[in-house]
Amino acid sequence: MTEKRDIRIVFMGTPDFAVHILKTILEQKYKVVGVITAPDKPAGRGRKLKSSAVKEFALEHNLKVLQPTNLKSEIFVEELKSLNANLQIVVAFRMLPKVVWQMPEYGTFNLHASLLPNYRGAAPIHWAIINGEEKTGVTTFFIDEKIDTGAIILKEETKIGKNETVGELHDKLMHLGSDLVVKTIQQIKEDSVETKIQPTSEDLKTAYKLNRDNCKIDWNENLDTIYNKIRGLNPFPTAWCYLNNGDDENLSVKLYDVSKSKELHNLENGALKIIDKEIKVACKNGFIIIEELQLPNKRKMDAKSLLNGYNFENNAKLL
Repeated sequence: MTEKRDIRIVFMGTPDFAVHILKTILEQKYKVVGVITAPDKPAGRGRKLKSSAVKEFALEHNLKVLQPTNLKSEIFVEELKSLNANLQIVVAFRMLPKVVWQMPEYGTFNLHASLLPNYRGAAPIHWAIINGEEKTGVTTFFIDEKIDTGAIILKEETKIGKNETVGELHDKLMHLGSDLVVKTIQQIKEDSVETKIQPTSEDLKTAYKLNRDNCKIDWNENLDTIYNKIRGLNPFPTAWCYLNNGDDENLSVKLYDVSKSKELHNLENGALKIIDKEIKVACKNGFIIIEELQLPNKRKMDAKSLLNGYNFENNAKLL
């Protein structure tokens, strides 16, 4: 029988998604000798420095924290070596230089929130919903020189609900990912890992970085495409469009909860139909029904509350 390895972990991550994974690793009594996370950044109106969610959690649990600005710097590399880790785990962090990912004896593995090789990139949870996928999952893989291309260790899949938002799927994958990371550590501890090389195919779906342009709604798209995009961006970073309400200035509007209704109409795409305290937006083969939205410099509110104090002109439309 193979003797089990003594695992010493360096964990790398930044957002809440990574916090839950780190928490689970600690709960399973694995030894975490250090945590690498992003430098503090100015945030809010006062531009006060704010720590990452991972840093806050790590300090609460008396873990050693490093916040390098340059992952290749000699000072950081020496600090990392001094932690004497033999396994590194990466969850929602940055691309690592070779000098870092090849350092530990048992390798560096990453948890990615998709079924690789599809949806490599920055926003896999969002794009799975935006593209109308019916299933997704989580994958652990050993890091190599490229982004999300390394040898796969384990996968776990889950269904995507027809009305599921990115916020809901994020939390589901966070829990699924925690379990998969623990299974992966256990296999490495027992030296029982069997990896699979990712196929090299041109026909793969990509999880492009989200920006203002690709989060904007095009009301000339069909009903399902628009619906999937809005729920795939709800509640973060949020789908948006312009509202023209009879004046010269177009207002930037954020869209949160919506539903859809397939029905025939002869309205222009983007035209608003206000009826029975309901905001409906015309598009190809139906209407998007806006249930929650946010106007500039206003709080997020439900449609009924907005209609109690806001007047839409007869020719109001979303652009």
